[in-house]
Amino acid sequence: MSADGFSPSPPPGARADWTIDQGWDRYSQAEHEVWITLYERQTAMLPGRACDAFLRGLDALDLHRSGIPDFARINDELQRLTGWSVVAVPGLVPDDVFFDHLAHRRFPAGQFIRKPDELDYLQEPDIFHDVFGHVPMLTDPVFADYMQAYGQGGQRALDLGHLAHLARLYWYTVEFGLMQTPQGLRIYGAGIVSSRSESLFALDDPSPNRIGFDLERVMRTPYRIDDFQQAYFVIDSIQTLQDVTLRDFGSLYDRLAVASDIGIAQILPGDTVFTCGTQAYALGGGRLATDRG
Repeated sequence: MSADGFSPSPPPGARADWTIDQGWDRYSQAEHEVWITLYERQTAMLPGRACDAFLRGLDALDLHRSGIPDFARINDELQRLTGWSVVAVPGLVPDDVFFDHLAHRRFPAGQFIRKPDELDYLQEPDIFHDVFGHVPMLTDPVFADYMQAYGQGGQRALDLGHLAHLARLYWYTVEFGLMQTPQGLRIYGAGIVSSRSESLFALDDPSPNRIGFDLERVMRTPYRIDDFQQAYFVIDSIQTLQDVTLRDFGSLYDRLAVASDIGIAQILPGDTVFTCGTQAYALGGGRLATDRG
């Protein structure tokens, strides 16, 4: 966004809404092979780690096939399931453009794929992160509604000057969210499920805090983009996400305007803290989580 609140002009070749043609027929075989390598590596480790909704979405969209998915093909199934579609964009888009797409049930995805020597880390999200990581969850009707509501809330947050607080909600849910299930902690955030190393770290490493989800707590917690997460927030179910968006954030934004941030590694007395491990439920400096299994 520019200083006057208006988006910069889209880059050459992009439409006014920043979308471009995917150009699926222009991908090389080497690029398809990168997708296949990443897909097979992730799907081999995600059962027992990713939540059921994500795994069902992978099956519904059949994202493996012979390489990079054709948006036109997967959109047929996505539209049928939840009314969403994937649109290609040249890279990161301005905030107002991003929120407008989400509010109209369109998910903007980069159409380039990382190089073979970038399998484990990429600074800018590519098609594997955007499509493999994000799109399977959009087959779930409740999560799909949450994403649309988030887009609508983002448009309001821009007007009210609270984009930074709302960005934290996206980061700690859509990108790096964990879910408590009867079988243990599971991953649903795209930044985790699309990364081999973070898929292991988020559930198995003892160093990060795994904290029970609380909307205001999340919005007061900054995040890092250059390392593994020091804090993850754990929801009880996808319905939790929809429930938190069915409210007016006005009074919350008023409180946040005068509230201090909470340190990323800080545990508060009222926090519910989960241990690491797919089967683990409790321990930590705050209130213990209960075993529901």
